Amino acid sequence: MDTYTPKTMERAMKVQEVILRAMSGQILWLQAAEILGISARQMSRWKYRYETHGYNGLFDRRRRIPSPRKVPLETAEKILHLYREKYFDFNARHFCEKLMTEHKIKISYNWVRLALQGAGLMQAHPRGEIHRLRRPRKPLVGMMLHIDGSPHDWLGDGKHYDLIPISDDANNEIYAMALVPEEDTLSCMALIKETIEKKGIFCSLYSDRASHFFITKRAGDDVLKDRDTQISRALKELGIQPIPAYSPQARGRCERLNQTHQGRLPQELRLRGIKTLDEANKFIKTEYIKQHNKQFKRQPQEPGSAFMPIPNSVNLNKIFCLKHERTVNNDNTISFNNRILQIGQSSLRVSFAKCKVTVFEHLDNSITLNFGPHEIGYYLPKGDAYMLSKNKISKQQKILLTA
Repeated sequence: MDTYTPKTMERAMKVQEVILRAMSGQILWLQAAEILGISARQMSRWKYRYETHGYNGLFDRRRRIPSPRKVPLETAEKILHLYREKYFDFNARHFCEKLMTEHKIKISYNWVRLALQGAGLMQAHPRGEIHRLRRPRKPLVGMMLHIDGSPHDWLGDGKHYDLIPISDDANNEIYAMALVPEEDTLSCMALIKETIEKKGIFCSLYSDRASHFFITKRAGDDVLKDRDTQISRALKELGIQPIPAYSPQARGRCERLNQTHQGRLPQELRLRGIKTLDEANKFIKTEYIKQHNKQFKRQPQEPGSAFMPIPNSVNLNKIFCLKHERTVNNDNTISFNNRILQIGQSSLRVSFAKCKVTVFEHLDNSITLNFGPHEIGYYLPKGDAYMLSKNKISKQQKILLTA
């Protein structure tokens, strides 16, 4: 059986591209005929051949019998119009899933990709070079978790926010995710704490060398192993090993995961008309994480889990917080973040003047004071009217906070 010559293939590809543009509504069929230099009648014939025989119907039939595999013209037109009018910012695989779930159109991903590229609705991306040596995945879930912020225009309003997911190296499952104005210590702590409460204590956390994860002398230097950030201190208190990444390639799985989110989440938010962070985070927690895990979660190499239960003696609120040391003033107060915090009466001492106390700044911005293992005060976030103490201070003893 004869094969097509390069010249024949080139002409067929040109015809196919013009027809696809006409089918998608970008140009009229008469304009397509003019571009190809044929009559309107001949254009009608080619349209019929495409409808009857698919792509292969565009080749010279004197050289070869066209393949019977085809997509009906009405279906192809519907797909191209759906993409141009509603799903214009979706990637091919995501769009193919929407065709199946939302429009009950079952069609191969490769056909959709080639049709969109041929119609000029999507650019073809050259394949990147394959990495010489890819690190094997951890065999058990819970052995290594990834965390990495992804700045992007998630809400389509021109503002860049950070999406922070925590995923498992073994099976790609996302355990927690949030969209925040900027990735920082408190936002990452909250997600790590949420993951531990949900799954248990894991073995290690893999991240970049951002200043809230590790301390370096200069940007790009090795991390200082003898100095801890608030996050690394909290992880070590639970026996979790923080692991720094020294190149973007080392975090390849995180980077690819972020690209996946950038190609899916903004489009899902746009379809639902979501324009605020609160609405976006509600959608992420209730729907998007489940959708992502159903699509991209994979089977780990070995059964079982490396997650460990949280000991009863561990108080996560006292671990995932900002810890500071302060010395009590002579009037039984401490100065903290432009606030004067009064220590109430306690059965431990008449006065705590000159004593060293630990200040726990919690994720909800409330504050707890500890003298050794003893809690001697609890304070509402700044802006609330009264100081509260957990050592049973009466209403008459509540003291107004000063700025």
